[in-house]
Formats: sequence, C-alpha cells, structure tokens
Amino acid sequence: MKTIGILTSGGDAPGMNAAVRSAVRCAIHRGVRVKGILRGYEGLMAGELIDMNQRSVSNILGRGGTILKTARSKEFRTKSGRKKAFKVIQKHGLDGLVVIGGNGSFKGAYALGKEFKVRNIGVPGTIDNDISGSDYTIGAHTAVNTALEAIDKIRDTVTSMERIFVIEVMGRDDPFIAIRVGLAGGAEDVLFPDTRYSIKDMCDDIIAGRKKGKVSWIVVVSEGVARAGDVAEIIEKKTGFDVRAIVLGHIQRGGSPEAFDRILASRLGYYAVEALLKGHTDAMVGIVSDDLKITPYKQAIKKDKKKVRLDKGLYNLTRILAK
Repeated sequence: MKTIGILTSGGDAPGMNAAVRSAVRCAIHRGVRVKGILRGYEGLMAGELIDMNQRSVSNILGRGGTILKTARSKEFRTKSGRKKAFKVIQKHGLDGLVVIGGNGSFKGAYALGKEFKVRNIGVPGTIDNDISGSDYTIGAHTAVNTALEAIDKIRDTVTSMERIFVIEVMGRDDPFIAIRVGLAGGAEDVLFPDTRYSIKDMCDDIIAGRKKGKVSWIVVVSEGVARAGDVAEIIEKKTGFDVRAIVLGHIQRGGSPEAFDRILASRLGYYAVEALLKGHTDAMVGIVSDDLKITPYKQAIKKDKKKVRLDKGLYNLTRILAK
C-alpha cells in the first residue's frame, strides 16, 4: 500500500482532528503517502484532495471540528455518485481509505467497498456513541461534559426561580448523552428512546414533590424521543406550574476535545492505518475493554445490547437519586 486517503464525514465531533493527526503521522511513519479528502464524500466525488505531511496536522490535537471539513451527501447514496468517487480514487492512486464518522459514513464506505472493491477502514467519530464494536466513540465524552456545564449553570436559575426546566440534548436515537447528563447533573427525570415513560406519572411526581417542598425540577429530554417545547407545554398544562424549555443544540458538537477523546482518537487513528496495512477492509476499528477490536460495518451499525443494559441501569440510578 503506497497511498491512502483520509476523510471525515457526517456530523463533526470533538476529537476528529486528533484522529486525522494520528492517522496521517502513523501512515507516514510506515512509509505511506497520505492525501486528505475535503468535505467528506462530497469532496471525494468532486476530487477535492490535498497532499498531507507531518506539518499538515501540527497544532490540531486540541482543536474542535475537523480541518478536513465535513458534509452529508445525498449524491453519494446513489451508485452513480459512488462510481464518480471511485474514478477519483483511481485517478489519485489511492490504495485505501480511512473514513472517520458514524453510521451513515460507514454505510457509505461499505457500499463503496462492496461495489468497487475499495479497501477502507472506519474510525467511529460521533457524539452519539451509537456504534457497536467500540465502548466509546470519538467526541461522546466531550459532548456530555459540554452539555453538563450548561445544565450546571441552568440549575442555578432553576433553584433561584423555583421553576421546572425541560432541557433537550442531542444524541439522535441513542440515549448516551441524555442519560449521563441526567445522572451527573442531578436531573429529576430523563426521557430517552427505547424506554417506557409516562408524562402523566412524571407530572404526578412533580405535583407530589411540590407538596413536599421540592420547588425546582429538571427534565432532560433526548432529541430522539421528543421536543423540549412540546414536553414543557404538556407539563405546564397538567401541573399548572411555570415551565421553561431549553434546547442546547450544536454547542454539544463544538469545543476542544477532552483528554479522553484525544487519547481515544489517537489510538483509533493509529489502529485504522495498521488495519489497512494488514489487509483488513469493510470494517471499523474500536476499543473494547481497552483492547483493539475490528468490527465489520454490518455489525457496527446495529444496536449494542451491552450499551442498552448499561444505559437503563444508569437511568434507574438517576431516578433513585432524584427522590
């Protein structure tokens, strides 16, 4: 293998730059040339490739976002779009790809490999932590702490004004952020996908709590299950109390990655290059119980039952501690 391409795709996540830095420098260390692909699959189809060396990734370890930029591509979802990308790969002499992203990115890489025999390895970079085959994905820890900092500040207002706040966090269909922010932030309840919850029971708890002197309340809502504004409106109608809705939004994607994500990204970037050189393809690298694991894309995008059990256990603890 003489030349590889590296791209970041889908939603950005803190630590992507650390993964790019690691993959570039480890590949060059192994005598492999590197081309950076700008704007994900969109840039690959358009031929937006740049030569990269050790200095190309200087001083990016602690930067949020991705220096390679990222995008979502409708055209790449079509076979004609992937054929266009394959022609660019051939033109630039790429022997393999390192794809840093999440579910959608891996589905695209799998299709490219299956249809055109392009060797590729995925690196899980998403704040949602919704990939099987790795205990954690790049950016998830930083996103939780970013959301937690915001909720800690909101808690001051909640207590001072004796109000109920409904706070919406990101995570799509995965409860990773919501549950951990709820537990660490002392939330009274968390609404997240794949669990049964009752708005009526929650409202009854709020009313009972107010009678016992509990004057403030925080409900964390995962974006994959409901909108904060809708939940706040229902609670206000059923309880008669003052309720405010807050959507934390994309601040959870930004910011400097924490040490955990920098280390995870550095390890996975290295593992991705090594996996390509050893002949692996159509799979992603991950860390399970602190050991490297290579997981086929088909398995990586499925629900991780171990993570589901952990999430529900953390939620039950949140409810116990909130009383």
